[in-house]
Amino acid sequence: MTKTDLIKKLETERNSRVITYATSDRAPFATKIANDIIPLLGNHLDAIGKVKKISLFLYTSGGDMLAPIRIVKLIRNHCDEFEILVSYKAHSAGTLICMGADTIVMGKLGELTPVDPTTDHPFNPQNPSNPQQRLPVSVEDLNSYLLFAKEKAGVKEDQMIDSYKLLVEKLHPLSIGNAYRAYRMAKMVSERLLWLHMDKNDEKIKKIVKEMTGDITIHAYPIDRDEATELGLKIEKATNGVDKTMRELYDIYADEMKLGQPFHPNELLAGKDSADFERPGAYLETSDTSYQFTFSGKVQKTIKNNQPSIDLNFESQSWVKK
Repeated sequence: MTKTDLIKKLETERNSRVITYATSDRAPFATKIANDIIPLLGNHLDAIGKVKKISLFLYTSGGDMLAPIRIVKLIRNHCDEFEILVSYKAHSAGTLICMGADTIVMGKLGELTPVDPTTDHPFNPQNPSNPQQRLPVSVEDLNSYLLFAKEKAGVKEDQMIDSYKLLVEKLHPLSIGNAYRAYRMAKMVSERLLWLHMDKNDEKIKKIVKEMTGDITIHAYPIDRDEATELGLKIEKATNGVDKTMRELYDIYADEMKLGQPFHPNELLAGKDSADFERPGAYLETSDTSYQFTFSGKVQKTIKNNQPSIDLNFESQSWVKK
């Protein structure tokens, strides 16, 4: 079955209109959730009109932490009920989108993650001679360092100032502030997304936000549908039929974007010394219309320092209507 066939099948199975959003996590053609899809998503929704239910089929490893609230509100303005279909990954910013849905329909392989954001230090203090090399800074890393000082190193409360001073010597104070700001932003966005379909006074909100933005300290920790249910999210286990349809749709996207396959430039040359290339990095589709984020450029065999090498040059990276 084609993608269009499978999208229509999901629409029948879920009694809804289906939009798919899949981003690649295969370097160098990796993409992320971002605000650049807003106009395209708006075009899809204008074509769909106001309907009873919209299902967003989602595959992503994450992205911009503010884009989800814009995506969710835009979709919710066009339907009475909004659900997410998770066949496999809906990580980080993808999990935030899920938080804004009335229902999260998860397959057997479906997984969410915590939404602890990571920011960059202006330079890597371990390698200050290379200003282009950035050091990721996570609030949970900072918290873990301070907890280690207290719980394992036995630093007393009145001595913690020395631990703070050591931290500031290694990291720029503004980077620490930026990481904490990102953490507060993740909490705020999580709350506001849950408010869209839950009572603001519901105690479940506090538990969900606490777990997803702080207590689970490993950013890539996989949260399956059983654990997501325990956290208080409204999870629906996909029936075997729906799960099968979602898996088949994911498999097509995985095949087209070569997800999970290591990349080597030779695959673009196809036995030639040079070639033009065009590769997909993301999809935003309905049964009627397809937008594809496309990487295009040239690849060429060269000799550098008497050694064969392959140069990969990107000439454009943009959304294209197919």
